[in-house]
Amino acid sequence: MARTSTAKQPRTSFLSRPGVRRVAPFALITAIALIFIFENNASTKIRLLIPEVTMPLWGALLIAWALGILAFAFARHRRR
Repeated sequence: MARTSTAKQPRTSFLSRPGVRRVAPFALITAIALIFIFENNASTKIRLLIPEVTMPLWGALLIAWALGILAFAFARHRRR
């Protein structure tokens, strides 16, 4: 029967964990981007190939941001 060690291992700080170091910059950039997006609330005309639509600028920025996140996720998935 194997003995288990009862000695406590030293705890690592929260910010030095690999998962936190990977997610923290993404969370910070996302928060800044969302603040920027929702502060721009004027209406604007956008041309979608043929039709021209009028929508709030925050909506267009949010769509562009979401498409960028999807493109990044797709590229990252294909790289693996």
